[in-house]
Order: sequence, then C-alpha cells, then structure tokens
Amino acid sequence: MGTFRYKAVNETGNTLSGTLEAESLQNANAIIASRGLILVQLTEENAGQIDSLLNRIQELTSNVKPRELILFTKQFRSMLRAGVPIIRIMQILEAQTENKVLQHAVTTIITSIRQGSSISDAFEKHPAIFSRLYCSMLRAGEISGNLPSVLERLIYIIEHEAKIKSDIKSAMQYPIMVLIALSIAFLVLLTFVIPQFAGIFAKTGLALPWPTKVAIAMNLFLKNYWYLILGVLVGVIVGLTQFFKTENGKFVRDSFIMTIPVVGSLIQKAAMSRFSSIFAILQSSGVPVRQALTILSDTVGNAAISRSIDYVREKIEEGSGLAAPLKAAPYFPPMVVDMIAIGEESGNIEEMLTEISKHYDDEVEYAVKALSDAIGPILIVGLAGVVGFFALAIYMPMWDMTKMVKK
Repeated sequence: MGTFRYKAVNETGNTLSGTLEAESLQNANAIIASRGLILVQLTEENAGQIDSLLNRIQELTSNVKPRELILFTKQFRSMLRAGVPIIRIMQILEAQTENKVLQHAVTTIITSIRQGSSISDAFEKHPAIFSRLYCSMLRAGEISGNLPSVLERLIYIIEHEAKIKSDIKSAMQYPIMVLIALSIAFLVLLTFVIPQFAGIFAKTGLALPWPTKVAIAMNLFLKNYWYLILGVLVGVIVGLTQFFKTENGKFVRDSFIMTIPVVGSLIQKAAMSRFSSIFAILQSSGVPVRQALTILSDTVGNAAISRSIDYVREKIEEGSGLAAPLKAAPYFPPMVVDMIAIGEESGNIEEMLTEISKHYDDEVEYAVKALSDAIGPILIVGLAGVVGFFALAIYMPMWDMTKMVKK
C-alpha cells in the first residue's frame, strides 16, 4: 500500500489535486477514474518508496523472455500504426502483459510519460528489461517521427538475436550433458570401483602397471584431500566469476574464447552478423555513425570485439573514415572491411551492411552445424579415453594374476 499524489480535472473543468491510498499506480488510476475525474498527473510519494525499491530489485533479478518482449513490441507497433494515443497504448499493454515485472515497468513508464518524459527516456529507466539498443532505437524513431517503422526493425533484431542464441544453445546442450555424465562416471569409478580392486591387488603382491598406480594415487589424493580440492575449486570459480565481472576480466575471457578452434569462429561470425544487422538498422533510422558505434560496442556481446569497435569510434572522432580503422582493428574479416569500404565510396553503406548480415547469418548456420559435427568425434574420443584408462587400470593386474595362477 502506498500514498499517491494526483492532479485531475473534474466535469466542470476545474483542476483538483490531493492524495489517496492505493495498492499500486494502476489501482490509484482506477480509483480516480471511478470518481469521474480525468487524470492529469499521478506520482507515488515517499510512503511507497520501499515498494518501489522492492519492485526494482524484482526487475533486476527477474527475466523477461525474448518472446514476451517481441510480443510487447509488436503490440506497441500495431497500436501506434492504428493511431492510438501513447498513454492509451501503454495502459492496454499494462493490462495485457502477463509478466509481472514487465507490467510493473509499463506502469512506471506511464507515470513518467504523464510527467513529461519522452518515450525513450521513460523506457531507459528500466535497463534490465529494455536494452540500450532498444531505447536508442526508440529515440531515433521519436526524432525521425517514424516510430512504427523503427519498431518494425527492432522486432527483427530481437527475433534475429533470439534465433541465433537458440541455435547456439541447442548445439551446446548435447555435449554439456555428455560431459556432465562423463565427469560423474569418472568420479564414481575413481571413488567406489578402484578402491575395491586396489585391496585385491595389494594382497597379491604383484607389481602394478602404471595405469593402476595412477588410478590408485588419484583415489588416495581425492580421499585424503577432498576438502582441499573442493576449497580450491570453489575459490577458482568464485575468483573467476568476480574477475569476469570486471572490464579486463570480460576482455580476457572473450579474447580466450575467440582463440578456441571452431567455437571462436562461431562466436566471431555471430558477432559480425549482429554488428552488421544492428548497424544497418541504426543507419536507416538516422542514428549518427559515432552514436551507432557506441551502441554497437555495448550490444555486440563480446568484450574483445567491443574494444575493437571503441578503437574504430575513436579514429572516426579524429577525422578518419570507417573502413580504414576497421581494417586495423582485430576480429573484423577482410570481407566485412572491403564491403563497408565499397559502401562508403558508393554512399550505400546501409545496403552493404545488410548484405554482410545476410552472409553471416548463413555462416552462423554452417558454423553451428560444423560445431555439432565436430563435437561428436571429440566426445567419442574422450569417452574412449576414460573407459580405456579404467579398463587398463583394472584388467592389466587381473591378467597378471591369471598368469600367476596358471604358473
């Protein structure tokens, strides 16, 4: 329950103001409407600050799924094209949205717009839901006066991004499951199976082969120092997690990923697809090149490539063109640089960026398939290595025992 201050107009045209108690902004709005008043302004007073803080925490810790954001944006675009006033659009979206976090964001967006904020400024207050790219596109649409068309391009970007992420996630699910199962099997064999056979082998007095010695040594180390192993593992995970939250940590992590065979190529191609498609749409929406590069640096999804984009932006601010800094920056393939150079010369850079995006969309599909094809043999080799190691560790001494019994 919070306290809300309102300003409204009655049936005679007089302006009224006051406060009321309500559970939410939506509820307060309904109370004012039930009194036959036309709302002009509605703000939450200090009594509701705790609720606002809790809602903000919920927003930061909750996810709005891409499909929910896509549906929200499509409805927003359709009603804009139909000429529905912006406040009415937001009220309809507030009522139709099932996601509580998104619904709360829309409620506060309505309040911000009523208080005089622009649409993009109102959306920017919710960065956990609406990305910098999303808000920049809204601002470009406001400036150009063609917000429905900009929202159409924004829908394409969100759908495009969701598809690429889904493809990569699908390709990685199988190997991750196999690796987890393989790790569990390794620990079970090392913890429960090897000790049973180690006791039998010790009684025979046989000279044990090296696989058996290694397996027994690993078992003893795990048995005697499991707390040390666990502590180091937790420390490494926590340390890396904290390090990867820093700018340098993100750069080191993403630079390393880019060097991994097959995976690095896939990440680079996905980044080029994202870079080209977003850049093309920002250009067509009238966003200046320097501002577009700032947005791209924040949204490309790879810290190493982001630094390259920052380098290009700095060179442009010094008076350079676009193609020359791109050629000097790492991670941008020659085809991207050459096509952008042609676009600069011909004054048709938007079309060239669109073609680059289409090319790398196809490349990403091929790369995902190549990754799936490459992972199978690698997992088979790994599985064979684990099974072979434990087979040798157990059966080589048993063969020696069999020979000793025959003698």
